[in-house]
Amino acid sequence: MSEFFATDQIFISKLTNIILANLGDKNFGADELAHESGMSLFRLNRRLRSINGKTTSQFIREVRLQRALELLQNEAYTVSEVAYMSGFSSPSYFNTCFHEFFGYTPGEVKKGGSERIEEDILTQDILKREQKRSAWRTFILTSAGILFLGAMGYIVYTLFLKDLSSDPGIPVINIEKSIAILPFKNLSNNITDQYFYDGVMEEIFNNLSRVHDLRVISRPSVEQYKNTTKTITEIGKELDVNYIVDGSGQKYGNTFRLRVQLIEVSTDKYIWTKSYQHKMKRIKKLFSIQSRIAKNIASELKATITQKEKELIEKVPTVNMTAYNLYLKANGYQKDIENTRNDSSYQTAVDLYRAALKTDSTFAKAYTGLAFAYWNRYYYETYFEKNYLDSCLNLAKKALLYDDQLDEAYFIKGEYYRINGQSDTALYNYDKALEINPNYFAAYERKWYLLTWVLGDYVKGLDNCLKALNLIRGNERPSILKALGRTYLDVGFIEKAKYYYHEAFVLDSNKASYLRNLAWIEFCVENFEEALRLWKQLGKIDSTSTASQNYYFVTPGHNEEAYILAAGDVENLKKSGTLNLIRSHRTGYAFWQVGKKKEAEFYFNQQIEYSKESIKLNRDIDQRKSAYYDLSATYAFLGDKVKAYKYLDEYSKRKSFSLSFVIFARHDLLFESIRKEDRFQKILQTIESKYQAERDRVSKWLEGQEKL
Repeated sequence: MSEFFATDQIFISKLTNIILANLGDKNFGADELAHESGMSLFRLNRRLRSINGKTTSQFIREVRLQRALELLQNEAYTVSEVAYMSGFSSPSYFNTCFHEFFGYTPGEVKKGGSERIEEDILTQDILKREQKRSAWRTFILTSAGILFLGAMGYIVYTLFLKDLSSDPGIPVINIEKSIAILPFKNLSNNITDQYFYDGVMEEIFNNLSRVHDLRVISRPSVEQYKNTTKTITEIGKELDVNYIVDGSGQKYGNTFRLRVQLIEVSTDKYIWTKSYQHKMKRIKKLFSIQSRIAKNIASELKATITQKEKELIEKVPTVNMTAYNLYLKANGYQKDIENTRNDSSYQTAVDLYRAALKTDSTFAKAYTGLAFAYWNRYYYETYFEKNYLDSCLNLAKKALLYDDQLDEAYFIKGEYYRINGQSDTALYNYDKALEINPNYFAAYERKWYLLTWVLGDYVKGLDNCLKALNLIRGNERPSILKALGRTYLDVGFIEKAKYYYHEAFVLDSNKASYLRNLAWIEFCVENFEEALRLWKQLGKIDSTSTASQNYYFVTPGHNEEAYILAAGDVENLKKSGTLNLIRSHRTGYAFWQVGKKKEAEFYFNQQIEYSKESIKLNRDIDQRKSAYYDLSATYAFLGDKVKAYKYLDEYSKRKSFSLSFVIFARHDLLFESIRKEDRFQKILQTIESKYQAERDRVSKWLEGQEKL
């Protein structure tokens, strides 16, 4: 029976330690104590009343006052200093509370009235011991009844229920270790400190992502909850996770305080909570705190952490606080580059990353941050240069010199080798990134793109797309659902494509995108007039859409409409700075059909130039073989059959073909001059048979996965 008292003592000791850890925070009250103890305020109040008859607020105030008494007996502090140190809002209020509780003023303690004070404390201790003896007698009588009922319950369980619980027909629920780390709240008055707490959150996210036993929802998925009023249960259901990590921080001069909670979504219960206080100058301690938080959370979820994962979590990326602050600020501007392509944000980010590296030249993440900035800025601008994005590869390699286990450096290398046609090397680097970080959403997404569109392996492509989908929620999820829909459409699973397109529409309500995708489906089933009807609906919503351009080049008689659309496309491409890599010949055809032959020749020549240069430099449209198709179609229209077949033969060497390319090859008006020739028909049969073979392979895989 003494175990019950011991449990209460441990509980009170735990609460006391939490309060003392937050002693100087005048805003730390009953709600905060409830959160940190992992209980609702109602439950906390009820338990405290059962132990000592006090409310949570009374208990907090008395702990503060007891600590204040100890501080007052130290001659180094004045009464006013002690008042603020123990969390009271003013010295006058502190004096009132202190006198009410102890029966004498703080000033009397400072004046040395120790004999009477010690006598009063002794008297209080005697009274408390007497109260405990009375409580003990009451407890013995109550516990006897509880023990009797408990014994009877155990007998019933043993005789009647125990065997039922081990019945193999009753499934054992294994709760998935899925988790989301929400953006940390900045409780400081200075909003410019937010970058720091974003950095803390990101580091904890990165550490947990390295644990293979956890499913960690991606960063973009949780950004939408930065200023949300939604409950944890609502957020957890939307993110499809069983656990949420929530945190907040506050700066006091050169010190910051951090509080982190792990919450079980199904019960809305705080199953782990911890507060930390840290001097900003001690950066190793900061990273130690962040890694400790990740390990504690993994431990609470009973997730296995391997020795390698532990080493990755405990790695210190930089020992220089100035460099780290510059890096975190640069990351904020990096996000703006990705969302807005703002030149000012780009330059600021680059300047900050460079400043970080000037301060600490061994800071690997600053190199990769700079590489991402260059990538976003120069992807199209340097597309045809021989040293295309070489600087990004060099920065990634430099980062790996200082940290050979940096997942994002391998990801950048994968991206570089992908766009430069070295697919096997790209896949190797993506896999290295995933070996280090099994929750790297972007690596799965890029593997999907490379495997399907470049290598024609739709089975592995679908597998990686589904893995990406499993890690993404929120605003980014519809784009992956559409990618999945397009992949199924490519291999002829029309109903599955419709399903995923509809799921995306349910989430983003983007009618323009939905109509465009439905039109693609109609195109792929060769219902061109319905595809055009859907496009016209789309045009009323989005006048900049070029989706219908594809349909105009398989159905004759729409010359004026095709020209208007092509002319608008040219203007939009100029404004965005995007190269017309795969539609220049379509633009040329549209201009030609309305008699603008001089302009048409310019665009045909532009297509030839872009496609040949892409093949020479092994750029993206070469890797997908679309450069060969576009050259073949262009030369066929211009009457050069030798070159048309040369490039069409090369195009037909692909491992597999999407349904949309099969339909284009059947009906493309640019092939009108050679369509009925035996050589063209044989190539078409090759393309169709390869498409069918890949469709059969995917069908077999789906059956094995029980997804059909």
